[in-house]
Amino acid sequence: MALEKGVMLLSFYASPYGQRAQIALAEKGVQYECKEENLPEKSELLLKSNLVYKKIPVLIHNGKPISESLVIVEYIDEVWSDKVPLVPSDPYQRAQARLWAGFADKVYECGGRLWNLKGEEQEGPKKEIIEILKLLETQLGDNKYFGGDTFGFVDVAFIPFTSWFYSYETYANFSIEGSVPKIVQWAMGQTVHGAGKCGKDYF
Repeated sequence: MALEKGVMLLSFYASPYGQRAQIALAEKGVQYECKEENLPEKSELLLKSNLVYKKIPVLIHNGKPISESLVIVEYIDEVWSDKVPLVPSDPYQRAQARLWAGFADKVYECGGRLWNLKGEEQEGPKKEIIEILKLLETQLGDNKYFGGDTFGFVDVAFIPFTSWFYSYETYANFSIEGSVPKIVQWAMGQTVHGAGKCGKDYF
């Protein structure tokens, strides 16, 4: 497949937010140029392309920059609308997908706090991360994907964060699978999904 004209992603290989964009592009079958950023010394292109936050990821399409990972995913879904849809067409379902995709950020935010603590100080974030995951597990239910039988927006948003589960468990000595087995089962199922391979080495 030829490189899609005018598509570049500014990202960093370990960024789960950048991985969201990569998963969405892969789902749509879009070939693109990926420019790895040196985060301590951000490129002029990145600083110019994201004037508000000056951070990755940034998708540049035909010279026009789009920033913020979930905004990028929605943009990709709308531009390459002839391929498998990621965002629901129904207004209510779309609103719910946006809600839960944004809520998934809390997993990574809480995990970040966990890294900065030790011993008993970790108990609060450990409890919080499990509570967050339990809410997500309730939303998933017995479905294959968060959108039911179809891989979609919430799956794209959440998948990259699951690659950190093993590190959280090891560092803080607790079991995520023991508390939210359906979430872990869902996450492992994404490792064989066409675009959801970013976490496969962590399970």
